[in-house]
Amino acid sequence: MRGKRFGTGVSLMAGALAVCGLAFAPTAAAVAPGSATVNADCGSWGGGDATLTATQNGTSATVTITTSAVTAPLAIGQDSLVSQLTLVKAGGGTTVFKGTKNPAMATGDALEVGPLTGTVASGDSLEAFGGTLKVTAFGFITITCTATAPQSPGPFVFD
Repeated sequence: MRGKRFGTGVSLMAGALAVCGLAFAPTAAAVAPGSATVNADCGSWGGGDATLTATQNGTSATVTITTSAVTAPLAIGQDSLVSQLTLVKAGGGTTVFKGTKNPAMATGDALEVGPLTGTVASGDSLEAFGGTLKVTAFGFITITCTATAPQSPGPFVFD
């Protein structure tokens, strides 16, 4: 009987420690809204709606961009595009997100890049309008897109 009580006590203590650990675990940072839509002009490559999806982990943030307004000019291999997204900070300045992440795309597929990584501070409010997205394929094809109006439902605000 004594061994059974000891085992039960250890189990209860382990459970209590686990609950305390969850209570004091750091919370994940949040960005709001999690996604936004912007109308983009990409020059001779086309234009239209694009969706930007943002995530945050402390001071590190990512943005993924998808749009059917611009399509792959040729088949593109996974992680072969060089992309740079510049977002405008409320109050002045910019924040740059860079990366070489993208899914494989067949000719004519909707363009998708990211996650692109950047650094943010608590309270940063970032907007695509006034910024640019530059995507380079094969080292010599560059697509530059600019927003034609503010993003909807509003700027990304980071925790």
